[in-house]
Amino acid sequence: METALKKSLLTVATLLALGLAAPAAAHDGHACADSACTIQLLYAADEAGGGDTIAPTRYGTWGFDVAGMDRSVRPGVDFFAYANGTWAKNTRIPDDQSSYGSFRALRDLSELRVHKLVESYPLGNPETDGDAAKIAAIYRGFMDEATIEKLDARPLQPVLERVRKADSHLELARLMGAHDTFNTTLFALMVGDDQRDPDHYTLYLSQAGLGLPDREMYLRDTFAPQRERYLAYVAQMLELAGWKDPKAAAQAVLDFETRVAEAHWTRAESRDRDKTYNPVAFADFDKYAPGFPWAEYFKAAGVDHGDRAVVRQYTAIPKLAKLFAETDVATLQAWQAFHAVDGAAPLLSSRFANAHFEFRDRFMNGQQAQRERWKRAVALVESTIGEAVGRDYVKLYFPPEAKAKMDELVANVKAGMAARLDQLDWMSEATKAEARAKLQGFGLKIGHPEKWRDYSGLRIVNGDVVGNRLRSRQFEWDYRRARLGKPVDKAEWSMTPQTVNAYYNSVKNEIVFPAAILQPPFFDPDADPAVNYGGIGAVIGHEIIHGFDDQGRKSDGKGVLRDWWTPEDAAKFEAQAAKLGAQYEAYEFPQLPGLHINGRQTMGENIGDLGGVTIALEAYRRSLGGKPAPVIDGFTGEQRFFLGWAQVWRTLWREGALRQQLVTNSHSPGDIRAFAPLRNIDAWYDAFGVKQGDPLYIKPEDRVRIW
Repeated sequence: METALKKSLLTVATLLALGLAAPAAAHDGHACADSACTIQLLYAADEAGGGDTIAPTRYGTWGFDVAGMDRSVRPGVDFFAYANGTWAKNTRIPDDQSSYGSFRALRDLSELRVHKLVESYPLGNPETDGDAAKIAAIYRGFMDEATIEKLDARPLQPVLERVRKADSHLELARLMGAHDTFNTTLFALMVGDDQRDPDHYTLYLSQAGLGLPDREMYLRDTFAPQRERYLAYVAQMLELAGWKDPKAAAQAVLDFETRVAEAHWTRAESRDRDKTYNPVAFADFDKYAPGFPWAEYFKAAGVDHGDRAVVRQYTAIPKLAKLFAETDVATLQAWQAFHAVDGAAPLLSSRFANAHFEFRDRFMNGQQAQRERWKRAVALVESTIGEAVGRDYVKLYFPPEAKAKMDELVANVKAGMAARLDQLDWMSEATKAEARAKLQGFGLKIGHPEKWRDYSGLRIVNGDVVGNRLRSRQFEWDYRRARLGKPVDKAEWSMTPQTVNAYYNSVKNEIVFPAAILQPPFFDPDADPAVNYGGIGAVIGHEIIHGFDDQGRKSDGKGVLRDWWTPEDAAKFEAQAAKLGAQYEAYEFPQLPGLHINGRQTMGENIGDLGGVTIALEAYRRSLGGKPAPVIDGFTGEQRFFLGWAQVWRTLWREGALRQQLVTNSHSPGDIRAFAPLRNIDAWYDAFGVKQGDPLYIKPEDRVRIW
């Protein structure tokens, strides 16, 4: 696994699509989208030529797939089935995917478009022929399967040799600080916006070091099958690497990572911004966390020009430092060797790539087939040089009028939020004044960056697949670390335009909507406005609410981490949030007995959904200008609004993927999101005649009303 860099969120997505090891922040206990817990995604980033463009799918005649409903099911019994039941019955999860739904379908479209683009770039000299030649080299290098098979393990050998030469704790610490490698680390570094000083970059340090997706998989009896299979996988990869006594080494790795897991904070704990901002001066690290050569580690990482790091899991880091000191060199080398092979495997010959697929994708996620090679090649391009592709993507697929319509929608939803603030009866005027100021200060980015990344310093070589990947990792890290202590680039995006997602950044206090999400079913300029408000309108609302969720509320309108709530208002908020969490924790998954949604881990996203739908509904009502909404196909305006929301969250799961979602993700499963927030909105009951006795009914006095 990589150390945690604040790469584009698409990088995380495409790395996983390719099967490469994701950044440490994605696996090692962080519930937020980046390791500073400043960015909240709308949706889990779980996966991800020229000429004629590829058109999006239209949904029905007015933006909703009526044929996909199951009207034999009453809305109050199962609203997901009512809105999407026929679609669910008639849809098969593709063999090369572990889940499927509206997001995945739109991501497939984005992937096809990017594929068409990259196929159009001719192979040239990456040193002199610009970004197009770099893209072509990355893509065509991976597509040259014959050469990759012939090379077999040779590209891996220099990486393993570095591990073998790291024959002391000091040298292993230096290796952990390096970024031109596939090795792992116990301490993930990231340079990002300072939560207490949003105008400058700072260094964050987080827990890392696990090979399974979450600490719980090492510690709970429920996951014994996953541990057993993981042990076999570690041994298999070490054997492929030619490591001495691979079975014994694998057991040592698992035992070591289990102790790492015991030291880690939970994902829910790692979300708490009050507890995860702990500045420690470099000079104090030896005293704070003895047993690890911190000065050499920071020097190897190239951040020794700074003077401090903000420690996130404050009590975990000393435990990890002590564990490092107590662990023998041979075990640490085997641990590094395994992660090196695991990280490089998707780029190597089939015996490596297939082994990686069988464990990471088939066993852990239930994916039935390896993704086609061109899809993995596209993912590699996206994770390496995504913004360069994005420049051409927006020329083809982002008309200027889309931004104008989004500007209008955002303004209307913000007005809806302002109206909701005025209506709140539980919040004092003092806190409302701060909330209004924060709302007024919200930044907005739509479509694509105004300034694009410069990739001229990235060295890409035709035919050197592994070398290109290693150099790109170093290039990305150098880009980040060079900014340490410098003013923040407020224009920077954390997603590429072709990413199907959206996010809220608490430090910049901004909401961001890449071009690729501004398509059906989220947004269709020709669709019924009610459906657009239930789709992209509620997505806009969701991102706005992230500024006011259980963690977003801890930052003010300038992005500064500070408490601007009266104690009384904070207590009322927490009481309602706890009620909402209990609702989500009550949902059962018959195929996974004993597993539930973690209400604390998913709290921010659940609040975002409830608040987002609430203020989008307010905005929709205001958009009517006092006139009644038309009835279309027998559906009222508000019925169409709620159906639009449910359509967005069409989701089918393989058992393994759902298990991972419940354990590791800060989002509730999509099929739950389709109806769970609606149970707290009176208008939903009125729209569909949901009554006491219906399974989804919640008494009015028990409905959660926050925003």
